[in-house]
Amino acid sequence: MTIEQMKSPKSLITLAAFVLVVIGVGAAIGTQTAPGTWYANLDKPPFNPPNWIFGPVWFALYALIAIAGWRTAMLAPISTAMVLWVSQMLLNWAWSPMFFQAQMLWGALAIIIPMLGAIIGFIVVSWPRDRIASLCFVPSAAWVGFATVLNISLVALN
Repeated sequence: MTIEQMKSPKSLITLAAFVLVVIGVGAAIGTQTAPGTWYANLDKPPFNPPNWIFGPVWFALYALIAIAGWRTAMLAPISTAMVLWVSQMLLNWAWSPMFFQAQMLWGALAIIIPMLGAIIGFIVVSWPRDRIASLCFVPSAAWVGFATVLNISLVALN
């Protein structure tokens, strides 16, 4: 994507839409599924991060996810990369309600594993066409990989 294409009105409106939807839906889900007493009472592994870290981390990740989605939509709206992007986003949004509201550790694990697969798949598929979009997903892969290990640990401990 050229600089001129990125600055076009259509491109900027698309970017704004991706940012608003990804961060907006993520924030809405986050506020409705904040860790509560149930989560506080779970046995946790020693590497469990403090609750305050999740909001800032997800805000940054959602910004990068939105940028990757925008770039992919502009370059290849009907593509495997876009299918993987949408898939990981839907799984991402489903995980917190399953974990925190439904309080189903196994159900959350059943969501996060394919989510990690979709993220890694997006990185691989996007790399040849748009390395920036692909690199935007590397922090998500690292964080969701960590979250997967944490989810597995919580299943094992509880």
